[in-house]
This record gives sequence, C-alpha cells and structure tokens, in this order.
Amino acid sequence: MARFVDPLVVGRVIGEVVDLFVPSISMTVAYGPKDISNGCLLKPSATAAPPLVRISGRRNDLYTLIMTDPDAPSPSDPTMREYLHWIVTNIPGGTDASKGEDVVEYMGPRPPVGIHRYVLVLFEQKTRVQAGAPEARANFNTRAFAAAHELGLPTAVVYFNSQKEPANRRR
Repeated sequence: MARFVDPLVVGRVIGEVVDLFVPSISMTVAYGPKDISNGCLLKPSATAAPPLVRISGRRNDLYTLIMTDPDAPSPSDPTMREYLHWIVTNIPGGTDASKGEDVVEYMGPRPPVGIHRYVLVLFEQKTRVQAGAPEARANFNTRAFAAAHELGLPTAVVYFNSQKEPANRRR
C-alpha cells in the first residue's frame, strides 16, 4: 500500500482532494505511448485528447472516474479548487473508461500559470450511477460527489503535473 499512497501524500493529493484510502483496484493511465506515474510532468499539448484509462476488477463491477485540477487558477491561489476536467460513470471492471458513460466531457489541461496537479480518482460503485453534470466545472468537490452518489473512498488514484507551454515550443 505504501508505495501507491506515499506519492499521493507528498503531492498533497491525499488531504486536498481525497482522504487516506487503501488502493484495491489497479488503474493505468496512458496518454498515447506514455504511461502516467504519480508526479510525472506532461505537456498540455500531449494531453489534449482523453487518456486511455484501464481498470482491473470484475466485469460485473462498475466504476466512476473523476479528473480534477486542485490548483486552479494558480497553485498559490487555488480559488477554483477543484476544477473539473472529466467524469465517467458506470465503467465495467476489466475494461477502460471508454466503455463507461461520460457525465462531463473530457477537457485537457490548460494551466494558465505555475505547475498544476491533475488528479484521476477511481471509485467502485455500489449500484449503477445516474449522475447529472454539475452546473460549473469550477469549485467541484470530489468528496462531495462521492458522498452524494454513495461511492465511499477511492479504489485507485494517480496524478500528473503540467504547466503552460511557451507558445513557440508546442508540438
């Protein structure tokens, strides 16, 4: 457990986004050929399209995936914490996020200033989730969403960092 949770504590994901939890499902996140590991740095241009999010678990189990930016609009003044980037519900175990239902369409990272954390949180559902999109992406609360839909604690979490690219270096 420690090897999965420690980077989340150091990166302040546990505490600012989710509570301490015991990982129970394997989740891999990849943008193109790049697999994401906690705290890695990705360019916004490399994250424009949704990642491939693979989850383990049994086919009869369902999962919810949430992606947020807890550092919006800036890490020193996160007045929009958490900024919502994606919600997918009813993902069958043993598949990937594309097999679920998009509640909030994917929006790639666009950090205006500083280094931002982008957190992907996976929850196991007790039943099928019928969730509506929130009114706004700003000031979303992962914990409140989980409580409202009886999701409990996360089963897996991964995060990466991203910062604004200089205009002349985009590829």
